[in-house]
Amino acid sequence: MDREISGLSSMATRPVLAELTEHIRLTHGLPVRFASAGGVEIARRVRDGAESDVLVLADGALAELAGQGHVLGDSVRPLWVSQVVAAVPEGTPVPALRSESDLRAALSSARRIVYSTGPSGDALIDLITRLNLADTLQDRLVQASPGVPAGSLLSPGQADLAFQQHSELMDLPGVVIAGPLPGGSAISSTFSGGVLAASSQPGRARAVLDLLGSDAATKTARARGMRAAGEL
Repeated sequence: MDREISGLSSMATRPVLAELTEHIRLTHGLPVRFASAGGVEIARRVRDGAESDVLVLADGALAELAGQGHVLGDSVRPLWVSQVVAAVPEGTPVPALRSESDLRAALSSARRIVYSTGPSGDALIDLITRLNLADTLQDRLVQASPGVPAGSLLSPGQADLAFQQHSELMDLPGVVIAGPLPGGSAISSTFSGGVLAASSQPGRARAVLDLLGSDAATKTARARGMRAAGEL
């Protein structure tokens, strides 16, 4: 009997993968289970020789692992695009984000700003630098620990403004999403999938990737705050 197909993913794709793997199991008879953690931690596990079959990760990190021989290069495919959104604690004023000036005002008025690790967090710091707010905000910035949703620091009062992938913020209790970042300030991440070189069943792993890239999977991704790669 074929064993369960195992996967590794970053936290941003955990909600959509949880729904899709259940659908794949019930509809296609392919048992799949993903373990999720911060993207940096997942990349470390892969480099350390994690025994798994499928990897879903931000495209830059996945491409790097493929270049190092940890992922089968011809299996890599873009899956979904996720936007970074801003969020505030429930019951507090929701800032307007219609323009870059609105964003600058929201950042400047926040007492504590929490952001995520990984590429999207790096992109936010670059944006703050571009807005010439790095010095103003340096003592107000809090980076969430790897694998911890930035929004989880809002309701306990540890921060009053959070930035993270939409999929990671949309279901958190006590959190209200203000919206995506406006215009040229927008931050998005593409998440790709690939078959790990260590996989003992690469054929079935490729079948799972095909299903993750299917139209049915796209509908689920949209409901979880993402869109299909290549979709405008």
